[in-house]
Amino acid sequence: MRGTCEVRDNYQIFRLTGLLDAFSEPTFRKVLAKYIESGPANVILDLSQIDFIDSSGLGALVQLVKKAQSINGSLQIVTNARVTQTVKLVRLEKFLSLQPSVEVAIESITSK
Repeated sequence: MRGTCEVRDNYQIFRLTGLLDAFSEPTFRKVLAKYIESGPANVILDLSQIDFIDSSGLGALVQLVKKAQSINGSLQIVTNARVTQTVKLVRLEKFLSLQPSVEVAIESITSK
């Protein structure tokens, strides 16, 4: 997995590519948790270029949403069809705040 981070006034955008699976999940979760803690606590996670996500990746997303919420932040997740299908299989689409694009996710954060 590879990614970039862009910090704006009141949110961060992470654009990731590759696989979010049992192999990459521990590092992914630790790195994002540190960024959430250091702020801003509103995070947009662009997974639109992710090729695969498994249950470990979904578990990490749930933990990161809870972490952001615990410090009055939010985690918006931009997905592709593959990621959306996996999330819907376990009925987490509302909890994980799935968004169709980065622009919609930004709007969701800035309209609060």
